[in-house]
Amino acid sequence: MGFRKDFIWGAATASYQIEGGAFEDEKGLNIWDVFSHDNEKTFGGHVGDIACDHYHKIEEDVALMKEIGLKAYRFSVSWARILPDGTGKTNQKGIDFYNKLIDELIKNDIEPCLTVFHWDLPYELSKKGGWLNEESPIWFENYTKIIAENFSDRVKYFFTVNEPECFVGHGYYTGLHAPGIKLSGKELLQTVHNVLLAHGRSVKALRKFSKQPVKIGFVPCGSFNFPASDSADDIEAARKSYVALHKDWLMFDFPLWIDPVVLGKYPEQYLAEYKDILPSITDEDMEIISQPIDFLGLNVYFGNKIKAGENNEPEIVPFEQGYPMSALNWNIVPETMYWGTKFMYERYKLPIIISENGLSCRDSISVDSKVHDPQRADFLARYLKELKRSAEDGTEILGYFHWSLMDNFEWAEGFKERFGLIYVDYSSQKRIIKNSAYFYKDIINSNGEIL
Repeated sequence: MGFRKDFIWGAATASYQIEGGAFEDEKGLNIWDVFSHDNEKTFGGHVGDIACDHYHKIEEDVALMKEIGLKAYRFSVSWARILPDGTGKTNQKGIDFYNKLIDELIKNDIEPCLTVFHWDLPYELSKKGGWLNEESPIWFENYTKIIAENFSDRVKYFFTVNEPECFVGHGYYTGLHAPGIKLSGKELLQTVHNVLLAHGRSVKALRKFSKQPVKIGFVPCGSFNFPASDSADDIEAARKSYVALHKDWLMFDFPLWIDPVVLGKYPEQYLAEYKDILPSITDEDMEIISQPIDFLGLNVYFGNKIKAGENNEPEIVPFEQGYPMSALNWNIVPETMYWGTKFMYERYKLPIIISENGLSCRDSISVDSKVHDPQRADFLARYLKELKRSAEDGTEILGYFHWSLMDNFEWAEGFKERFGLIYVDYSSQKRIIKNSAYFYKDIINSNGEIL
C-alpha cells in the first residue's frame, strides 16, 4: 500500500508572489500593488513589482519544474491581468500570458492546475468595497466565466478561492494584509457570506462554461490540530476541536468556511451567537454556496496539540521549550498531516488534495554555489510519511503540492521568508535548484515508496 498510482505530485505558487510585470501589458492594479507600496505594511518595504520576474521567464521556470520531476503545477491567475478594472473589457495580453504558460506546461508533461483567486483583488473593485460589496459574487462569477472559456480546454483541475480565512481574516479583520482595513462585525460577516457566494457562483460558472469535464475544489487553511496522546479521550478532543468556533479566532475556524460549502449550512453555534449581526441568508444563497465540489484542498502548515480537558472538552497543550520551529516561527508538527487529513475526510467525506505544505528556511548560497537545505528535505520526509500513513488508513488523498516552487514575495513578510524548492537571487533573478528539490524528485519517482 501507499499513494495511489495516479497520485498528483506538484508544487504551487501564486500570481502576485512570483509574476512581476506589475505594470506591463495593460494589466490593472490589484490591492497588493497598492498595499505593498505603503512602506509600513510589508517587511523592509518590499514590493512585488518584479518579484521573481516569472512574467518574462516562463520557459526557464517550466524547464526547472521538469528538472525537478513535477507532475503538476498549481498557479493562480491575476484577476487584474485578465480584467484590468475587475469587470468589463478583457485584456488579451493577459490571457495570452496564461495560455503561453499552460501550453508550455503541457509540452513538458506537467498538469496545469489553476487557482482562480489567490488574494490579489483588482484595485478598482476594492475601491467599490471589495468583498464587502454584495455585487462581488457576480463580479467573481463573470471573471470565472472568462477563465473557463479561455483555459478549460487544457486545464482540468480548478481551485476556486485560496484561503478565505487569510484574505478575509487578515485583509478585513486584522488589517495585516491587503486591503488592510478593519470592518465592523456586521460588515465582516457580510464579507464572509459574499466570499462563500462567490465560490459557489464560480463553481457554477466552471460547470457551465468549461470545455471538458473538470475537477473543482475549495481551499481552506487553519490550525490542523492533533491529539496530545494516543488515548481515546485525547483523540476525540482533537476531533472536536475541528468543529469548534472561537470568538477571537472565528475568521480562521474551519466550520465557518467549510460547513456551508460541503454540508450546505452554517454552524448552528455561528447562527445562534451572531444572530443580531448576520447578513440576510436565504435558501437560494445556501444552494449556490453548496454547489457540489470534487475535492477539498487543504493548506497544511501548523497545528495545536490537544488533550481532553474539563468535561473532555478540547484543551491546547503548550509545546515544550525547544520544540522545532520554522524560520517563520511556525511549529514543525508532521502529525498535523495525518490527523488533519483523517479528521477532515471523516467529517466532509470528500477526496483531499494537499494544495500547500512547506517550510520557510534561512536559505543561502554556499561556497560551492549550491543551496543546501537538509531541514526542508527532513520536513518533506516527515510530513509526507504522515500523509502516506493517512492514505494507508483509508483517507482518499489525490495529490500533494509543495509550497512553493520557488522563493517568492511572502505577502506582509516580503522577501524575508524562503519557502521554495528553487532559490531565487532577487538582484540577478538567477535560479538555483535546492538540494531538497532533488530529494523531492526521488520521492516523486518512487511514488513515495522511499519514505
